[in-house]
Amino acid sequence: MDDQSPGAEHEVGSGILVVFGRQLKGFRVWAGLERPEFGKLTGYSASTIAAYEQGVRIPPPKFIDKADEVLGARGILKEMKEEVARAQYPAFFRDAARLEAEAVELHVYDNQVINGLLQTEEYARAVFAIRRPLLDEATIDQRVGARLDRQKIFDRRALPTISFVTEESVLRRPVGGRSVMRGQLEQLLLHGHRRNVEIQVMPTAQGEHAGLAGPFTLIETKEGRRIAYVEAHKDSRLYSERKSVRELEEQYGLLRAQALTPRESLTFVEKLLGET
Repeated sequence: MDDQSPGAEHEVGSGILVVFGRQLKGFRVWAGLERPEFGKLTGYSASTIAAYEQGVRIPPPKFIDKADEVLGARGILKEMKEEVARAQYPAFFRDAARLEAEAVELHVYDNQVINGLLQTEEYARAVFAIRRPLLDEATIDQRVGARLDRQKIFDRRALPTISFVTEESVLRRPVGGRSVMRGQLEQLLLHGHRRNVEIQVMPTAQGEHAGLAGPFTLIETKEGRRIAYVEAHKDSRLYSERKSVRELEEQYGLLRAQALTPRESLTFVEKLLGET
């Protein structure tokens, strides 16, 4: 499950960001503060405040909390924090991101890049930097931050069960260069030793392969709903219809059987790390 489809760009300057920006400006004006003064009180520049008010940049949660306090907004700005946070993702990924954050189980197959939940900041930045059409630096910063924010799932008190099946070719592709890839492989080992995480490698030499149709994610919610997320070029979809989900569950079961075991996979990653 990832948030990098080239067919759906992040929507700034519209929707919830504009609504929040108008509210923010209204409370600032009501408080009698100019942007530079307000910026000093919150720790942000006047130009950044302007970008938040115009809905062209996404304010982080800590800014929203501070702004609500400084402006005496009585929790009104804080109430919008969750929706503003969802806006950090491209529109096509927002529902999937919400389901991912609340999932009790996640099972992921990747064949293009290392999954966003496992990426280091450097690897994520390299992935976005090589995208075509090119993304501007501000968008890259925002996308990287959003991707790292998804990784809070590993710090949840009620630990979800998470498994990944990743193609060997993905682990051998030096995205960002040798140093970046070395750090990424080290991070895979760290995650692979978590009690609730299993990482498996699908060898390139494996002739039997149930996932040739492409990457997908299986999600189970705390209510017991089973949902599948499938992302392809210019098209991403959530499936809740049982037949479609069951087909992908069958594929994933076969993929896990065809891949290296979790223990073998960690040994394989250690071997690659020694070669990097």
